Formats: sequence, structure tokens, C-alpha cells
Amino acid sequence: MANIHTDSRIVMTLDAGGTNMVFGAMQAGEYVVDPITLPANSHDLDLCLKTMVEGFRAVRDRLDRQPVAISFAFPGPADYPNGIIGGYLPNFPSFRDGVALGPYLRKKFSIPVYINNDGDLYAYGEALGGILPDINERLELAGSAKRYRNLLGYTFGTGFGVGMIVNNQLNRGDNSCVETWCLPHCRHRDIIVEDGVSIRAVKRVYGELSGNPEHGLEPKDIFDVAEGLREGDAEAARQAFAELGEVAGEAMATGVTLTDGLIVIGGGITAAHKYFMPALLKSLRSRIRTMSGDEIDRVQMKVYNLDDEEEFAQFVKGSQRKLKIYGSEIEVDYDPQKRIGVAISRIGANMATAMGAYMFALDQLDKTY
Repeated sequence: MANIHTDSRIVMTLDAGGTNMVFGAMQAGEYVVDPITLPANSHDLDLCLKTMVEGFRAVRDRLDRQPVAISFAFPGPADYPNGIIGGYLPNFPSFRDGVALGPYLRKKFSIPVYINNDGDLYAYGEALGGILPDINERLELAGSAKRYRNLLGYTFGTGFGVGMIVNNQLNRGDNSCVETWCLPHCRHRDIIVEDGVSIRAVKRVYGELSGNPEHGLEPKDIFDVAEGLREGDAEAARQAFAELGEVAGEAMATGVTLTDGLIVIGGGITAAHKYFMPALLKSLRSRIRTMSGDEIDRVQMKVYNLDDEEEFAQFVKGSQRKLKIYGSEIEVDYDPQKRIGVAISRIGANMATAMGAYMFALDQLDKTY
């Protein structure tokens, strides 16, 4: 696997929004040109594709060497391995009949083109250049033998995104359909969980609890209300974020039970983590019952808040002890505690996604050539 901080190859990237597209290029895990922003023209397929070609050409003209690939995230539904986008895309209505976007750009630029889901690339970037190496380095420095290779990356924003890393490899699924938004809402089982973990969820719950559904506030404003920096119902604001944490934590409990790895959270709403993290951890640490009435932990691993120094110290320590090999005096190290942790992204969702796109391209090239 390529080293994200030393590889000299250049990969062109794109932040594809429904309003604007931001083009760039990365080398050694860093941006090497100033970003180029162009209107997306997402309503018109001809104009949108023309914009993409213009943006990537403008980036290429600023580089001192030829790029080796194009790699970026694009909303689905999609057949990502084949670079085909199609279906209901609210922000890109002109793509709904199906567009072979990867092959089109490959034909235009004569280099490989890799397209993925943003949640996948976010998690991949965190696994290779973000939280996963950071935690493993801290474990090593503390003298712990514990290491992590599995990761769930979640994003809190317009939607509730997810990416899954298993043994340091991105799990893209067999249908490009590793998702979390369509899980059931724990308070409303016939409603999708994304309606409880998203910008619109915070706005809706604050409106319901404050008795003012037409408040017109965004999550940043609601956070300021919670902090007492803006007029409004401070308790309702805090509860709106707490409910998001509760609902997200329940969905995460399902995901991490199957994946057994660390959890990292990114996205704009993470600025309010002081209000949603306690409820999120409470959900992850909750109890469930068997039919016979016995109680067991909702998540079979002990869950730590890795952003809390005291909890991190306990996470590192675990339950290490010496164990004698039967019939001898020889001792081996033994740590029976199953444990995972939750952390807020240190590098931010945008950078992690870009790093994921960069490394995905390099890894695919290394496997091909």
C-alpha cells in the first residue's frame, strides 16, 4: 500500500455539490493547487459534463507533472466500480436516467477514473490518514499491544452517511450499497434513521420542542441557542442534539456489532458533540434482554469515548494481566477485555474524503500495474 505522506504521484479530485463543483489535486496527501470552483449546472447534463471537463483541464494546466488518475466522490445510487451514476439524485436531476461518468472522463483525459460514495471515501481517508493510524500510534506509544484494523466512519450532515473498513480495506459491497440512512429510526420504527440524524432532524426536533416549527434556524444557530449566545429555547436546543445522539447511537450499535472496530464521526454537526455525545454513548452502552428476562449489553464490546483523556487511558489499559502457560512457569500477556472507541474526526470530513479518494486511486493503480 502506498504511503499517503510520501507518494509523489498526483491525483485530480472533485468535491461535487449540486450548486458548485470544487476541483483540486493531491500529492503526498496534500492539496498542490488552489481549488477551482465552478457552477455545477446539475440541472443540465450537457453543461454539467462540460463543467467537469473544464474544471479538470484547468487543474491539469496548473500542475508541474501529469496526474496519474482522477478520483472523487459522487452521490448515488450508482454502480461505482464501473463509474455509472443513475437513479434518483436530488442534487443532480440530469443524471437520473443513467450516466457513464467514469468512462466519459476516462475517454476525455486518458487516465483511470475512480468514483465512490462519499461515506466510503470518508471512512477510507480516516482509516489511512486520520483516526485509525492516530489511535494505533497512541496505543503503541503507551506500550499497548492492542491495534485496530476495522473502522466505521459516520458523517452527520445533510444526511447520515457511513463507510466501512475491514482489515484496512474498504468494503464497497457487492452492489455499491453499504448504507446506514435506511435503517429504522429507534423511536419510530417505520421511519428511516436519517430523519433522526441529519440537519433536517435537528431543525425539526428543535421546532417541535420549542413550539416554534417555523423557527428558520440552522443547526449552527440552534447550537448558539444551546450555548446561550442567541435567543431561543436553550433546553429545546440541547434536547434536539441529544435526540440526534440517541438515534445515531442505536444505529451505530447495530453497525459496530457486525464490524467490531472503532467509530469515527465527521461532518458539520460534530461541532455540537458536547450535546449529542453523551446520549450517543448511552445508546451504545445500553442493555437489552433475552426472552427469559436476562440482561446483556447492547454492544458486546466495552465502549469508550476516545476524546476523553480519562476514558482513553482506560481504553489503553484494558484488562492486561499475565497468564501462565499450563504446566509451566512461562507467562504470556493476556487482555480479555473486548473494547472499541468512538471519536470525533481530527482532520474533518472534507479532508478525510479527499485523502480517501487520493489513496483509493493509488491503491487501485498499484494493484493494476
